[in-house]
Amino acid sequence: MKQFFIGLCTALVATVSAYSQTKEHKVTKGETTYSIAKKYNVSPEDIYRLNPEAKNGVNENSVLLIPTKVGQPVKTAVKETPKPTGKETRVYHVVEAKETVFSIAKKYDTTAESITKNNPGIEKEGLKLGQSIVVFTTKKIDKQETVKSIVKPTAISSAKYHTVESKETKFGIAKKNGLSVEELETLNPEIKENLEIGQKLRLNKNTPVAAKSVPVQTKQVVQYTDHTVQPKETLYSLTKASGLSQEQLLAANPELANGVKTGMTIKVPSDAKFNQIVLNKEQVDITKTINKQEGKELVLMLPFHIDKIESDSLNSVTERLKKDKFLNMTLDFYAGALIAIDSAKTLGLPLTVKIFDSEESKNSSAVASLISKNDFSKSDAVIGPFFQNHVETTAALLEKYNTPVISPLSNERGKPYSNLFQAMPNTLDVKRKMFDYMTEKNGNIIAVIDPKKGSAKQYIAENYPSVKIAEINEKGLPTLDNIKSLMVKDKVNFVILESEKTGMVLSTCNILVSASSEYQVQLVTLEKNETLDFEEIPLNKLTKLKLLYPSVSRDNEAPQAAIFAKVFKKKNNIFPNRFATRGFDVTFDVILRLFQDGGYKESVNEKASEQIESKFNYVNLDGGYYNKGVYLLYYDEDLTLKEAK
Repeated sequence: MKQFFIGLCTALVATVSAYSQTKEHKVTKGETTYSIAKKYNVSPEDIYRLNPEAKNGVNENSVLLIPTKVGQPVKTAVKETPKPTGKETRVYHVVEAKETVFSIAKKYDTTAESITKNNPGIEKEGLKLGQSIVVFTTKKIDKQETVKSIVKPTAISSAKYHTVESKETKFGIAKKNGLSVEELETLNPEIKENLEIGQKLRLNKNTPVAAKSVPVQTKQVVQYTDHTVQPKETLYSLTKASGLSQEQLLAANPELANGVKTGMTIKVPSDAKFNQIVLNKEQVDITKTINKQEGKELVLMLPFHIDKIESDSLNSVTERLKKDKFLNMTLDFYAGALIAIDSAKTLGLPLTVKIFDSEESKNSSAVASLISKNDFSKSDAVIGPFFQNHVETTAALLEKYNTPVISPLSNERGKPYSNLFQAMPNTLDVKRKMFDYMTEKNGNIIAVIDPKKGSAKQYIAENYPSVKIAEINEKGLPTLDNIKSLMVKDKVNFVILESEKTGMVLSTCNILVSASSEYQVQLVTLEKNETLDFEEIPLNKLTKLKLLYPSVSRDNEAPQAAIFAKVFKKKNNIFPNRFATRGFDVTFDVILRLFQDGGYKESVNEKASEQIESKFNYVNLDGGYYNKGVYLLYYDEDLTLKEAK
């Protein structure tokens, strides 16, 4: 592994080249985008163009690309006192969309320095839409412009409202705006009992209470039509296509409470667009449909941090490998990706691969610099970086080329870009898959929730109000009588367990085993629960209860999985871990899709695939692509894990 890493360093360093139209600036403490722009005699927009992530603020020690004029030195900003050219007039200007300090200064024939001097908060916090600022100008303001610009300063810049839209919940609104449900209710006591469409909600304490207005009840007459349920359609896909919430869809079609069945006829709005969302595409072997006629270029953009290795005088490469978990994760992923690339060569695919060091941490990266210094116009796909914010920056910068950017490890939903593909299913989609399955099976769903897991209880109550919540006694445990009172005889009783406490887990398992003599019972977790692996929790109880949980990966005992493990062991003297396997799966799937007729994007729209441990079933939602490939695994009585169908 050491020789492999040193060779990698050499290859990456050799790719660095000079670039004459930009220079780099390392952000120091207290600097802002505006102060940096001022220092280099450029506008903040120039900086944002090369560093899109700077729009959210700059962090100490991050590196920005600064544009320079070719053939001309960068001018050092000299502090000049603006020279008055006549009698100055005080003007109050209300900031409009897309305005900057520079554009406002130009409008009033003054200087940016004068504006920032008279509005101290601007340099630190930047301009805000609707903000009222003071401008001194010698320019003659006509009456029409005066009416528009000279207004009494108000606290409008700190005011923030949200108007409730159809299908929104308190939980969703609170999360979207960085609040808890309790905080949202404190600011808006009137929503504690009920949330109504059209209500205007306060989102911070500085916001005045909105004038009470009676929502105009323009009852929308929804035209319904019949829809025949197709194979693989789920309750979730029906809600997305119909534009109705789960409760609204069930109200219009009570029979759906007994499960979604192929061929049944349901009522849906006439403008429902079922062809746009295909959640469960047919899974195919894409190795059988490759087209080798045209060469493809793949880019790997991974956080090797070669600069740290080269400047590390205290620790050897070997010592760093022992302690740097993030570097080890990167190398494991890369080692798996290399085997995928070798596999492509074995298939005879005309593939060119470029590798770049993204030098990323949570708050900084070399992404913008790499893209500005290298030609990505001919790249057919980019895998990486790892952090969600940096992969979004990459997608934004390469969107003009329509280059697919694949996020390999982040499970954040992220912002939708037309060229961004989230290869890791996000946490909410994983949970949703579990709830869809239980609903489709016409199950009776019960939840046993640790009192300290308030967010889990809130999530279920807000999104799945039909779920029955079990009572917890004064000892913090469920009781047999209460859980049995929530069960029904004619359905499978899915019991969701939300706790990592060994005592509560063991108590719940004992209760469910006891209840299973009278009822059909299956234990469910919404994510892998390590407490269930403890010795105190007998495996025979988990198999009896057929413990069911969602997962983004599976154990694979098929021949191709054994071949991959054998090849990896031969090359690296160790068996592949989950990051190595993930590196292979993501990279090989991208490569195979590049060589399909129509290219990567068309393949994503039409085909689902499966590699060693992962499924890839991308869905276009809100303009971005998200992998919905989730496994539902259960403990069978023969002590094996099986996939629930």
